[in-house]
Amino acid sequence: MALKKIRVLQVQFENEIQAWEVPAFRGAVIHTAGLQHILFHNHKDTKFLYSYPLIQYKKVDKKPMLMSIDQGIEEIHHFFEKMQLGILLGDRPYELKIEKLNMNQFTMQVWDKLWEYGIRNWVALNQENYPIFIKMEALTEKISFLENLLKANILSFAKGIAWEIEKPIEAKIKYLSEPRLVSLKGKKVMSFNCDFSTNVFLPNYIGLGKSVALGFGVIFQKNNKS
Repeated sequence: MALKKIRVLQVQFENEIQAWEVPAFRGAVIHTAGLQHILFHNHKDTKFLYSYPLIQYKKVDKKPMLMSIDQGIEEIHHFFEKMQLGILLGDRPYELKIEKLNMNQFTMQVWDKLWEYGIRNWVALNQENYPIFIKMEALTEKISFLENLLKANILSFAKGIAWEIEKPIEAKIKYLSEPRLVSLKGKKVMSFNCDFSTNVFLPNYIGLGKSVALGFGVIFQKNNKS
């Protein structure tokens, strides 16, 4: 069985922000670190890099979190070396006080048991599969379709951390919210909250789906015992 060790650094700041301020938080971090450091923004020569982002920006427990994975951890010092006491979130001053800093190493593998997770504001659909999804009438058909997308999202994460999965992935949605519209880059897109089980261990608070760097598709572990 293929195993892969990864390091994950989570830096959570003390003062609360609103969900709509996450892009401004991301922009302030990118500006502070410098545009020449590509992993902060995943663009090169004005073109978007379609690789899994190794630096992610999100709101967890109402507070901003900066998450770095593997090579992203090596890059994050570019931000901390230049970090000031405060940044601007749009026009609002925000004081940067670190509340928690967690560094962990995980062994990624596909298990013979299932792990339980929740995912919030999961943007699962794109321009190609959205028309297919909305034409479906049966809930079971929609859930099966989303389960396959969830497996694809997990595979995208694995590819982004250079982990080759050799066993079949299981993903079972146990709860699915009504879809709701969220604002993403000036457009309204459909998102879901759901609970699911999978045989792949996933680190807490990583993102799955579209626009994970902007805080969408944050997962959290539910009642998983070591």
